[in-house]
Amino acid sequence: MFKKLAISAVAALTLTSGAAMAAGGAGHVHDVDFSYEGPFGTFDQNQLQRGLKVYTEVCAACHGLQYVPLRTLADEGGPHFSEAEVRQYAADNFEVFDAELDDFRAAKPADFFPGSNLENAPDLSLMAKARAGFHGPYGSGINQFFKGMGGGEYIYSILDGYTGKEKTQAGTTFYENTAFPGGWIAMAPPLEDGLVDFDDGHDNSLHHMAEDVSAFLMWTAEPKMMARKEAGFIGVFILAILSVLLYLTNKKIWAPHKGKKTSA
Repeated sequence: MFKKLAISAVAALTLTSGAAMAAGGAGHVHDVDFSYEGPFGTFDQNQLQRGLKVYTEVCAACHGLQYVPLRTLADEGGPHFSEAEVRQYAADNFEVFDAELDDFRAAKPADFFPGSNLENAPDLSLMAKARAGFHGPYGSGINQFFKGMGGGEYIYSILDGYTGKEKTQAGTTFYENTAFPGGWIAMAPPLEDGLVDFDDGHDNSLHHMAEDVSAFLMWTAEPKMMARKEAGFIGVFILAILSVLLYLTNKKIWAPHKGKKTSA
């Protein structure tokens, strides 16, 4: 039975790979060594803060984060700004409509990031989570299983995948991108070397800015990742202790009966 299931699974992956190849295949996703990957990985606080800066100065012009509360920027395991810094950031960068005032006001930590400003610009709150699965060769998911490739890698590959070639179809300009399915994307290259200056003097090349904002968007999609990992470790530890106790209990109960022969 297990052999039949294994053969069926392999056949399904083969068919999926063949179909993807016939359709032109998904774009090439680079494997990036993000700090949060693996069972012991954690988000890099400084990288998340730099990623927020890239998002604010570049991405927020079109894309929103409507499912992310501004107050979470102060959470431990995330960018971990102080509460005063979060209040200042919210007030300086965003306005929200207040129904009670029937007017716009400066954003507060209790508010959410605004949504996208353009209809054709997807909200980035769930982008990394939506793209976290099946980014192996031809969509099989093998690379993600072995290398941890997922949403952060997909976003990084899109930002770093422009070749400089353009074409116009039906009045719309498309840009060649090695990571985007089909090879052409309507979004113009958003990043270039030196576009954003970091307070800590970190390298602001396109490559590093793409890594920083990708890590930040992964955090917006998985803000409780570190808490889940911690809960998982505690669960494994408890199960390990329980297994040892069950083994010792079983051994003690049956020890007096081992070696005894039952009479016919």
